[in-house]
Amino acid sequence: MAFDGITVASVVKELNDSLPGGRICKIAQPESDELLLTIKANGCQRRLFISADASLPLIYLTSGTKPSPMTAPGFCMLLRKHLQNGRILQITQPGLERIVEIHIEHLDEMGDLRTKKLIIEIMGKHSNIIFTDEENLIIDSIKHISGMVSSFREVLPGRPYFIPQTREKLDPLSSDAGEFCTVIRAKGIPVFKAVYGSYTGLSPLAAQEICYRGGIDGDVSAASLSDEDMHRLSEAFSAMVRDIQAGSFLPNIVYERNIPVEFSALPLTMYAAGEKKEYSSISSLLETYYAQRNTLTRIRQKSADLRRIVQTALERTVKKYDLQLIQMRDTEKREKYRIYGELLNTYGYHVESGAKSMKALNYYTDEEITVPLDPTLTPSENAQKYFARYNKLKRTYEALSELTLEVQSEIAHLESISASLDIAAAEEDLVQIREELTESGYIRRKGGTKKTKITSRPFHYISSDGYHIYVGKNNYQNEELTFKFASGNDWWFHAKGIPGSHVIVKSEGQEMPDRTFEEAARLAAYYSKARGQERVEIDYTEKKNVKKPSGGKPGFVVYYTNYSMVMDSDIGKLQQVQ
Repeated sequence: MAFDGITVASVVKELNDSLPGGRICKIAQPESDELLLTIKANGCQRRLFISADASLPLIYLTSGTKPSPMTAPGFCMLLRKHLQNGRILQITQPGLERIVEIHIEHLDEMGDLRTKKLIIEIMGKHSNIIFTDEENLIIDSIKHISGMVSSFREVLPGRPYFIPQTREKLDPLSSDAGEFCTVIRAKGIPVFKAVYGSYTGLSPLAAQEICYRGGIDGDVSAASLSDEDMHRLSEAFSAMVRDIQAGSFLPNIVYERNIPVEFSALPLTMYAAGEKKEYSSISSLLETYYAQRNTLTRIRQKSADLRRIVQTALERTVKKYDLQLIQMRDTEKREKYRIYGELLNTYGYHVESGAKSMKALNYYTDEEITVPLDPTLTPSENAQKYFARYNKLKRTYEALSELTLEVQSEIAHLESISASLDIAAAEEDLVQIREELTESGYIRRKGGTKKTKITSRPFHYISSDGYHIYVGKNNYQNEELTFKFASGNDWWFHAKGIPGSHVIVKSEGQEMPDRTFEEAARLAAYYSKARGQERVEIDYTEKKNVKKPSGGKPGFVVYYTNYSMVMDSDIGKLQQVQ
């Protein structure tokens, strides 16, 4: 979700609850477009992180810190000169704009009391941090915007500061029901687009939530809404505005398969309760959400080269397998050539010289067949020719039968590595996958390099009944869990016929309840290529029934005694041990 005006309103409320009266004791500029203010307020020390990064502008309270450059940038030095030991008076937000204004009182060089403003604009690529005086003149900004960059508004020292117009959007906090209905109905576009396109501070997600609360399909044309539909939509809009004005925020993150996909400062009723996690403060939500998203993005970037290697090898191997299958189909006529040769040896003495075919009874099927002949050869020579073809195709079939099994095994191995890349949760998880690719010959080990130290560990869950469940993140961990960690009476789970993780439940010699079996099966479904499907077939058996085939790839097993169940891949209620 975008950092919209509702999120800003929630941040402003939280800052106003804790910072007014506090003094700025430290100002740092870790990056060219970031500030970190340390504030002593109400006997506590708080850190306010501000970023004007074009791709990820943010403002929230944090407990963390970031290293600063040895020499402070000019903007940081200016703020230290004016605002060091300054007292925060209040934090405001004009309307529902994506703007935070921090009002700060300080003593100037003459000892006179002055009031300045630090203005944070959370506006995507136009984000900025601007420092102004009492007369709203810009003293400086973290980004200078000249007339050559923007003909609409210059952000330079000495220029007057004003809020940029947001494409003639209306302020939702001052709108009434009549205006809302008139504005929305006048637009012949989908309802949710009409809502966020008409009012400042509303994101597409907020607009979809308003439609959902009003019982309206957000994708229908706004012009087609009936009076009753418009009334419900207006009521939902007004109720959300009242929550914002009253400060009734409930920060929450929406997860899909344990991956954060959306966040909001207000309840998102259009998502099921099991998909959401609530937070006590908007700052902790923002810190958590972006940390998790950054981790996922970083893992994707770090694993890109491994994915490319696996995908290239997989495509090449599948192509090889397809060619082998075509060759295998060609060998299917080998038995026909053998029968032709045998019939020629049996009945060939009846064939006239120069004949192009011979009709004979196939004593294997009691059917008459026609055997093609080369008229330049004798029946005996024709028979020898057919036997030669038969023997060649037989040798080809025997060789391909072995080769196709090897290639099938290689494809399954590469698909299992691909599945491991999909569930990698940290950079250390990629180390073991890279080592496996190196050991398998897909990556060349550089001369003199040693094996990288492995720090990755399997996922660890606690079932609802208190049983410990372990999930391998890759083939090496699968093998270690199954053959070194698990004991004979522990239970082993795996998605049937699909690349995925080995799941081990430590039974401790006890008879486990059905709920634990179901939860382990859900984990096996979730950590497989079938993740997200509603019905996944899971095989499970006691560990003592699982064997490793001779010469098998890492993590590959066989078992002949097992049970099966069909389960979904929802693990939202399971407790993971960090």
